[in-house]
Amino acid sequence: MARVLSIFCAILFLNGCGEAVDRSPQPVVAERYDAFWLWAGIKPQPVLAQAKSIYILAGEVRADDPGRFRLLRPVTPVAPHAQLWLVVRVETLDWTPQVQGEILNLAEKWNRQGRPLAGVQIDFDSHTRNLKNYAAFLRTFRKDLPSRYRLSITGLLDWSANGDPSALSDLADIVDEVVLQTYQGRETIPGYERWLAKLDDLPMPFRLGLVQGGRWHEPENLNKIPNFRGFVIFLVNSPSRQAPD
Repeated sequence: MARVLSIFCAILFLNGCGEAVDRSPQPVVAERYDAFWLWAGIKPQPVLAQAKSIYILAGEVRADDPGRFRLLRPVTPVAPHAQLWLVVRVETLDWTPQVQGEILNLAEKWNRQGRPLAGVQIDFDSHTRNLKNYAAFLRTFRKDLPSRYRLSITGLLDWSANGDPSALSDLADIVDEVVLQTYQGRETIPGYERWLAKLDDLPMPFRLGLVQGGRWHEPENLNKIPNFRGFVIFLVNSPSRQAPD
């Protein structure tokens, strides 16, 4: 009997090892996801037809001209099948009341046409050490943003590891979600795994931003984190992609 059991165990071991699991980073294939960023200058792709959420860059506030909101998408987008987010790219928090008013008016315009607007996303690369100031800015913006709109922000991976817990708690009280960017330009940030290991303690709902075609391997425990809400894919022109399985 012992010999039979040993043979049986050996068979199980061989079967388990017969097909190796490839855990190396693979290109991000947009067709496997359902939330996307559509930036200025990026051509819409057929994959947007399956989108549940689309974050669309509407305009920007530049550091060299903080008194002006630069409109980058003059035509209101129509996507009746998806939630739309109006994204504002921000280089400085020194807005004038006029700039804020233009952003809020644009949100109302988008909301009146097509599907109701889900919310506004502020795309600002706040340094981790300045999160307290960023939270104060967002609190003021949230106060003026109509309650029917959710507030989303982008964030840096470093926030999860080195962010002041009290500052992160302040952000959690203000925003509805943060999308942490795992890339720079068109490349995934090297060593992103060590930052992701700290996400368990992030006190607000979060998504992870991936770049289309970037190299990525999803951590095994990611879906076990209570505040994890999925991914947003940054679409690029002429990406290097592999066909979906």
